[in-house]
Amino acid sequence: MSAAPPTPADVLKYSAPTNTFLCPLSANTFGIDFLSFKIRDVESKRVIFEVAKDPNAAPPEFPPNFDFDQLRHISYKFPADFLRTKTVGTTLTFKVGSKPVRNFRMIERHYFKDKLMQSYDFNFKFCIPDTTNEWEAIYQMPQLSDAEVADIIASPELSKSDSFYFVEGMTHPPSTYPLPLYH
Repeated sequence: MSAAPPTPADVLKYSAPTNTFLCPLSANTFGIDFLSFKIRDVESKRVIFEVAKDPNAAPPEFPPNFDFDQLRHISYKFPADFLRTKTVGTTLTFKVGSKPVRNFRMIERHYFKDKLMQSYDFNFKFCIPDTTNEWEAIYQMPQLSDAEVADIIASPELSKSDSFYFVEGMTHPPSTYPLPLYH
């Protein structure tokens, strides 16, 4: 028998990144689809990272036995000066299916060398069915010493980030993103 999916209280206790996804894509019973994501430096307004689905693209065709979990990974490549950014703004655009989405919560956990560097917790209270929504968050970056910055730049593969998504307290995919955070 498989273990129960984690709760928000569970993931807030994690002291290292997860090694795998914690729930299947089929757990997304609310039809949540991420359309775009942007990270910007609040002070300079410079866009640091941006990715978006092409709204005019035909639906992709996947070969037999395709590993859909590879679609759940994002690889960030940030410039080194990102580590000195004080405040970032993120904008997430997503759509939801035919059911109301209550208490859509995202918890991000950022690690370096399996040490928790920063944790963020966001809650989008309600999404009307069959809508496209935009979620903006502005938050402080962790203050890093010169030695920590140098260490992260020298070993970007040791940076990982997990993102956990919950609706009404239940885990929904994409549940985690183990990925390099800084480059």
